[in-house]
Amino acid sequence: MSQAAATSAVSTDPSRRARLAEFWYYFSENRGAVIGLVFFIFLVLLAIFAPLIAPHDPTQQYRDAVLVPPVWQEGGRADYLLGTDAVGRDMLSRLIFGTQFSLFVGVIVTTLSLVVGVVFGVIAGYFRGWVDTAIMRVMDIILAFPSLLLALVLVAILGPGLVNAMIAISLVYQPHFVRLARAAVMSEKSRDYVVAAKVAGAGHTRLMFKTILPNCMAPLIVQATLSFSSAILDAAALGFLGMGAQPPTPEWGTMLAEAREFIQSKWWVVTLPGVAILITVLAINLMGDGLRDALDPKLKRS
Repeated sequence: MSQAAATSAVSTDPSRRARLAEFWYYFSENRGAVIGLVFFIFLVLLAIFAPLIAPHDPTQQYRDAVLVPPVWQEGGRADYLLGTDAVGRDMLSRLIFGTQFSLFVGVIVTTLSLVVGVVFGVIAGYFRGWVDTAIMRVMDIILAFPSLLLALVLVAILGPGLVNAMIAISLVYQPHFVRLARAAVMSEKSRDYVVAAKVAGAGHTRLMFKTILPNCMAPLIVQATLSFSSAILDAAALGFLGMGAQPPTPEWGTMLAEAREFIQSKWWVVTLPGVAILITVLAINLMGDGLRDALDPKLKRS
């Protein structure tokens, strides 16, 4: 018995490594995706080690260093490499700690949207009938509103704050996962392995979440990656409008909102958070394109 198990483990391990090698082959063909992946790993490390890397406390105000320009400009100081904001807080430290909040928002929003959306999508695609109709009509109603506007209304009802912003954004993103999961389940439901599992006596829950769902994950993973970047962008937009993270939280959108009056006079206070948002969202989108190329069999070249 043990020899058979060992033989099975040895035989499946090469196939798993072959699948990983195939995935990396198609992913690495997209150079933009590799660059995005490298930058994303850099952001994760920056967020984890932010307390060790940041030269100052992001909320500490240095009254003798208000609106100090970056070190390469006249009047800059070596203590504040990227300058300071209107109340004397170090811009570099706030940008580094802002990485934590942006990645946290992306992880929470994507996880909530993915889990809840997949559950409803699998149920709708598996049972069809009135259950499918009821779930999809609710999703259609949510999709009928502009996503940022709906998130803004929900945050206005729940109250300003980062937690409420994440809840609102995750609710807005759920229909995309519901529709993807439903379509994937509908295409997989009639396949031979599902029929065989049903004949073997598998119940509905096992069929939905253990038999069918694992074979539907490729498009969901790609959508999760793209939703991750969109969540960061929407959270920054809500922060800019004063409905997301509240001062003195070093969140990039909130930093932009605090610097609006200095757009024409103190460029670094506005430009640096905007560039951080731009590069982060671009890197994650490039990584999402690579995942799509690697996971979608229609895009794989022979």
